[in-house]
Amino acid sequence: MAFWLVLAAVIVVLDQAAKLYFNTSFSFGQRVNVLPIFDFTLVYNRGAAFSFLATEAGWQRWFFTVLGIGAAVVIAVILGRQGRRAPPRFALALALIMGGAVGNVIDRIAYGHVVDFLLFYWKDWYYPAFNVADVAITCGAILLVLDELLRMRKPR
Repeated sequence: MAFWLVLAAVIVVLDQAAKLYFNTSFSFGQRVNVLPIFDFTLVYNRGAAFSFLATEAGWQRWFFTVLGIGAAVVIAVILGRQGRRAPPRFALALALIMGGAVGNVIDRIAYGHVVDFLLFYWKDWYYPAFNVADVAITCGAILLVLDELLRMRKPR
């Protein structure tokens, strides 16, 4: 379990370090082109993924904070109960989700919003900006689904 918690902590540190860099080096809305389809930017998201509920009056800050803390606690309990018996792919997925959740919770508590800085686009189409925590959560969720699909296919 300790290894997976350390991995989650490393994700939190990387996420917060990147956010600190962009918060101190960029002005809000500033964009720096990196590739023809990718920019660094600085934007704030008061909602969840894809700015879901971002325009609400402010209750969503605490709702998503509690949700993130709850997810991290549940994951820690699952990893704690599984111990060394946790299948590595499953434990990795949970550690990624936990690290990402905690990274975004820190932003919500500290700033009232999540700091996003990665922006992909194609011509006039823009994917919502995101951050390291979002990447970890997404990779963890994909890995969790993959793990379940592979477990279902195993003969019993």
